[in-house]
Amino acid sequence: MPSKFPKIPRPRVVIGVPSGVTSVERKAVVDAAKHAGAREVFLLEEPMAAAIGAGLPITEPKGTMIVDMGGGTSEIAVLSLGGVVVSKSIKVAGDELDQEIVMYAKNKHNLLLGERSAEEIKLAIGNVAELEGESHYKSVMRGRDLKTGLPKSVEVTPEDIREVLRPAILRVISVVKDAIEDTPAELMSDIVKDGMVLAGGTSQLRGLEKFMGQELRLPVRTAEDPMTCVVKGCSAVLSDRGLLARVKIA
Repeated sequence: MPSKFPKIPRPRVVIGVPSGVTSVERKAVVDAAKHAGAREVFLLEEPMAAAIGAGLPITEPKGTMIVDMGGGTSEIAVLSLGGVVVSKSIKVAGDELDQEIVMYAKNKHNLLLGERSAEEIKLAIGNVAELEGESHYKSVMRGRDLKTGLPKSVEVTPEDIREVLRPAILRVISVVKDAIEDTPAELMSDIVKDGMVLAGGTSQLRGLEKFMGQELRLPVRTAEDPMTCVVKGCSAVLSDRGLLARVKIA
């Protein structure tokens, strides 16, 4: 007797994973996806996915550099001919920036600030380069006084938050410099000319392009719709078997 229920299709799936994942971690991701019903599972390094989603010419015989700054990790990659030539990562991204604000509130103002409140401050006035007219912008940190236990509010300025966030971004820049040092000269010439692309939610931090450009002495631009670059890249690879064969890692 035929089943009354429609047959659920088993899709092909492309999943973005951090660069440098171990074979054990790759297998765990593949097994989980198949257990969820996937017919075929392909893994793609997130910097590669971000570059494809940003429309960068990753299959051409030239160097392309991308920095994918998400929530937990910033990943740096130099790509060429559909492969990853240089790959670096550092556990400094959006979550770490929130923690820096939490620690600033605690150490500077004896204020216990929640992570969500810290993120709101970051989104409201977070920056790493001086903003035009920034003297008109202020925000308020609201939490609990660590001495009295009572509610407490502290007004902060863009300049205050800039001084808090810059050290963390400088740690990312240090790793980018390491990647540049490891990049072959023939690819580096392309990067010097075309610059570096930022992707991921943290790439939208105010003044980041300007600050990184000054520190690295490279043109720096943010991808269009940077928060969806990895998803768009995975989608593009899924619909192009030729590209999939060249860039998948498992």
